Amino acid sequence: MSRIFAALLSSLMLAGFATAAGAADAANGQTLAKRWCAACHVVAADQTKGNTQAPPFSAIAATPGLTAASLALFLLTPHPKMPDMNLSRAEAADLAAYIGSQGK
Repeated sequence: MSRIFAALLSSLMLAGFATAAGAADAANGQTLAKRWCAACHVVAADQTKGNTQAPPFSAIAATPGLTAASLALFLLTPHPKMPDMNLSRAEAADLAAYIGSQGK
């Protein structure tokens, strides 16, 4: 029963992010990226230096099958190698929209 509940909860969260991602503000995402992410990731084409352990945003954006909703959900989930930025859903959607724009 708990697996079914977890799958349902995950689906509902992704659906919510899909809606939020449609209204996401990539310009705000760029501001967040420069503040929170640029120390490790190359977040823009004009950035010359990042951490070799963290992929550039352009590589993340080119990941096959990656969606703004799944990326926003990933950003809200704590990861050992990433600091907990305590992003709101809107901020995660904005950041995901900006990262997605780096693959174009």
